[in-house]
Amino acid sequence: MTDLAPLLTPEGRALLDEVRDTDPAQELAVATRLRREHPAELVSAALGQARLRQRAVAKFGAEDAGRMFFTPNGVEQSTRASVAAYRARRMADLGITSVADLCCGIGGDAIALARAGIRVLAVDRDPRTAAAARANADALGLAGLVEVREADVTDVDTAGFDAVFVDPARRGGRGRIFDPEAYSPPLSWAVSAARRAPRAAALKIAPGIPHEAVPEDAEAEWISDGGDVKEAVLWFGTQPGAVRATLLPGPRTLLSRGLPDPEVRPPGRYLYEPDGAVIRAHLVAEVADRVGGGLLDATIAYVTADALHPTPYATAYEITDHLPFNVKKLKALLRERRVGTLTVKKRGSAVEPEELRRKVKPQGPHAATVFLTRVAGAPAMLIGHPVRA
Repeated sequence: MTDLAPLLTPEGRALLDEVRDTDPAQELAVATRLRREHPAELVSAALGQARLRQRAVAKFGAEDAGRMFFTPNGVEQSTRASVAAYRARRMADLGITSVADLCCGIGGDAIALARAGIRVLAVDRDPRTAAAARANADALGLAGLVEVREADVTDVDTAGFDAVFVDPARRGGRGRIFDPEAYSPPLSWAVSAARRAPRAAALKIAPGIPHEAVPEDAEAEWISDGGDVKEAVLWFGTQPGAVRATLLPGPRTLLSRGLPDPEVRPPGRYLYEPDGAVIRAHLVAEVADRVGGGLLDATIAYVTADALHPTPYATAYEITDHLPFNVKKLKALLRERRVGTLTVKKRGSAVEPEELRRKVKPQGPHAATVFLTRVAGAPAMLIGHPVRA
């Protein structure tokens, strides 16, 4: 029996419904009242699950999160539903009809694959996690397409599946793991499993993976959602050697064309801040080419141009002032412009945004954005505002 088992009983499910919207500040009072009619362990489990469901709304949406079952690690490490749905659509578009989902966690990717009409074997060695994945497939009406197996993924025969998806554990007892060979299972094992897949494979990895660690026969894709980089994926059986950045919602995909690094040039009227997935994928040159721009500094991913060329792959700002870094001058300029709402962005600067705000003390009805960066190696400030689409 797992910790989830009592919550799957009629009494447990009724209790989950009752505590669904419990305010954390009221938990003690609610627990005291409910323990008069229910076992204390069941009440604690229900309230704990309610907290996890509330946290999971950001990833899964209120409707699914309110029906699913979570573990603390499962909420933290599971794939965001929008990203999983995008990947499942890619799989379906490749003609994939069955996937072995290895290291499935609480089943976020398995759910997305099943909703795309793909049969899934979901495997995890942790009993509680596998139980959550099984409960989630059942709760969302997908049990007919998702088989959950509690096992070590290295012992699973995937020969009967079109594709494999591997999401190795990238956290250990001391936090995030940066060495791909320290993943569980190691990246080298996952790559071997991917190469054995009959049709295609996808490996979820940390977005900070060095480009030199990407196998030559893999396609590398960096994915952002709402401007936040969520993950990188190594694809096998698609476009070997391809590099892409995919932005959600959309999706919008920018493919590498192998362009040389952009030239460094003086600041123009517009500054373009590439999406994080574009930067991680080393596709800043593709953005610069699209907008007819260059770099402010050879080591910094800010693009500058004289003309406005809207692109989904970067946020455009109109620059009104370019100054050497000087807090007093910035404070005087903001006072003169009556700027009270100051957005501080930094790249290549040691100054912390909150520290700068305290020093300049912005006051007034207007808003501005200041970029703390380098221009041709020299510390600089660029002041402007975002261009509205």
